[in-house]
Amino acid sequence: MTIECVLFDLGGVLQRLNGLQEFRSMIGVDTEEEMWELWLSTPWVRRFERGECSPGEFAGGLVEDLALECSPGEFLARFETWPGRFYDGAETLVREVETRCPTACLSNTNTLHWSQVLEPDGVGRLFPTRFLSFEIGLVKPDRAAYGHVLEVLSLPPASVLFIDDNRLNVEGARACGMSAELARGPAEARAVLASHALAEARIDL
Repeated sequence: MTIECVLFDLGGVLQRLNGLQEFRSMIGVDTEEEMWELWLSTPWVRRFERGECSPGEFAGGLVEDLALECSPGEFLARFETWPGRFYDGAETLVREVETRCPTACLSNTNTLHWSQVLEPDGVGRLFPTRFLSFEIGLVKPDRAAYGHVLEVLSLPPASVLFIDDNRLNVEGARACGMSAELARGPAEARAVLASHALAEARIDL
């Protein structure tokens, strides 16, 4: 089926993520995949990224539930630094895809990251059509999040190509019928897009 929309994840695909190794150490897991499995299943994370609690409530609940060896304030200060800048070539890639196919983004994020890092960095400008978990009240990899996107876009699931750096999110999208691929960083995303003739394979355009 022809791809009619490319749906990008943000962190890990187009934007750098900071502090993940430190957080893995804090919760005592060895791999990033283990970290994300715990993160995505933690009730306080899900509440915060659905827009259902304040940053202070989130930090206090998370520190208690995960028995973190820091105060809620200390954790929140570290957490604020997680989103980084766009990877080199990320914006160019999105603009290139836009010449061939509409784009949008689907991101698990929160008021803290969006207001202090994501929006000032130009994500809102780059993606006029966006699905932010704290605004839609739904989080990946829940089926309802993908269902909401498909309903708003009014497109057949297989015509939406979703690119995410997290295996659980990719599997969730595939379970809903989307064309979903795993990619970490713009180079891997470009390779996926090139396989669908939605971007050039080269990065030295």
